[in-house]
Amino acid sequence: MAQLRQWATTLGFSQIGVADVDLSSAEPGLMAWLARGFHGEMRYMASHGLKRARPAELVPGTVRVITARMDYLPASVAAEGWQAVEWARLQRPDAAAVSMYARGRDYHKVLRARLQKLADQLAALIGPLGYRVFTDSAPVLEVELASRSGVGWRGKHTLLLSREAGSTFFLGEIYVDVPLPLTEPVTAHCGACRSCMDMCPTQAIVGERQVDARRCISYLTIEHDGPIPAELRPLMGNRIYGCDDCQLACPWNKFAQRARVPDFDVRPALNDPTLLQLWRWDEATFLRLTEGSPIRRIGHARWQRNIAVAMGNALAAWRDRVLTADEASLRAQMVQALQAWLAAPTVTGEAQAQVAEHVHWALAQQHAPQ
Repeated sequence: MAQLRQWATTLGFSQIGVADVDLSSAEPGLMAWLARGFHGEMRYMASHGLKRARPAELVPGTVRVITARMDYLPASVAAEGWQAVEWARLQRPDAAAVSMYARGRDYHKVLRARLQKLADQLAALIGPLGYRVFTDSAPVLEVELASRSGVGWRGKHTLLLSREAGSTFFLGEIYVDVPLPLTEPVTAHCGACRSCMDMCPTQAIVGERQVDARRCISYLTIEHDGPIPAELRPLMGNRIYGCDDCQLACPWNKFAQRARVPDFDVRPALNDPTLLQLWRWDEATFLRLTEGSPIRRIGHARWQRNIAVAMGNALAAWRDRVLTADEASLRAQMVQALQAWLAAPTVTGEAQAQVAEHVHWALAQQHAPQ
């Protein structure tokens, strides 16, 4: 394991562990979560069923799972006080809040390639072995495996937590058919803290380690392809892709670590953008500036849907108070931009009607409810 850890560090991973494949004790919780419909429209969660908790069914012959974490805070983020910077962005109605993990390169591509290299090095060391690598790309209970291998513990927000790194990291796995020595799990250290639960804007954390995805802003802005429920729109603020609030509220994230690889550096186009700047992207610009980014997979129409909601919330925030000259100008520009879209939509087909509905909703927010 010492040699494997050294190779992992060289590849940019911060920690690895080894878990057994018997996850039977996690099966009742998984099935109860699905039964309550908390997976929303992520139908693949239900279709895979218990295969998610049975690694040897997903990859026959698997007897161990190597788990790995890779920190993702960009190098440009302040070493201290990064959470305060992010909170401040959420208080600026005209700012566009994109989840920290999505401001650089798609983590799927980064981790998968490096996990493959790590597996190849292991094979060269111990001889031929069967393996497959995964990064949030298959029915895998990532947090369960990582917690059993000692990489961290499951927080009340369901994310993995580490005393050394908080929760700002990605997870990846290598399923192997050799009985590598197991690493010991660690104890949980959340105690009575409820910061993540209390801070969730939509109260999606419905119980300790229980998230109703249907209320989660990350789900609504990324996974959900239909209209965003009207009652949840005002709670989304200026969050247009993902949501970091539960991580920003977590005391352990004062220990969050900077990325060891440059892939997660912030792209210039996503370095503190405004809603108006991103709204003005046409589809060609969206595709060009999100190439190799996790954002690209939601498509231009869903991107505009999300921004329209955020602009509606900005108009609502400015509705009932005296504005500065800059705020009044921004308000006028937003209204004009939304009206211009209705006059000349930038998406077509079924998506056009959906985006238009959110644009009409946004424009209505400049007026007090009747």
